Amino acid sequence: MVKSGIISDSNQIISDVMYSQLSIVRAEKALVSSPFTIKLFSDMKNQGVALKAIAADEGVKIGYLSKFANLITVENSLLWLIDVGVLRREVDGQGITDSFRLTPLGYDILDKWQIQKPIATWGDRLENLLNQSMRFF
Repeated sequence: MVKSGIISDSNQIISDVMYSQLSIVRAEKALVSSPFTIKLFSDMKNQGVALKAIAADEGVKIGYLSKFANLITVENSLLWLIDVGVLRREVDGQGITDSFRLTPLGYDILDKWQIQKPIATWGDRLENLLNQSMRFF
């Protein structure tokens, strides 16, 4: 365990929350392998973004997607980012909404990347796919 955000062999503190290095790497690979642009994550930093604004032609038009993805594909990608700890559902007075926001881990990864999302390697994509499929076992 390490304090003040200094990286150790196994753990790192980010935003006053302890994350293992494995969790951070898995989250980063999930983000770079996602179909979303850095603009979406930047907007999620400031406000919740509705699912319908992200999916399909609307998402491409706004700049949240680099290419068309249907509603189900987008929702599954967002749910995976929730599973790895990067996103959370936004909640209002009546419960869960269809909007998503960044978690503290997501904020820190986005800050680390600044203005450009790294390009996923084939190895990153394969590892992310295997991680996603393991959640069903």
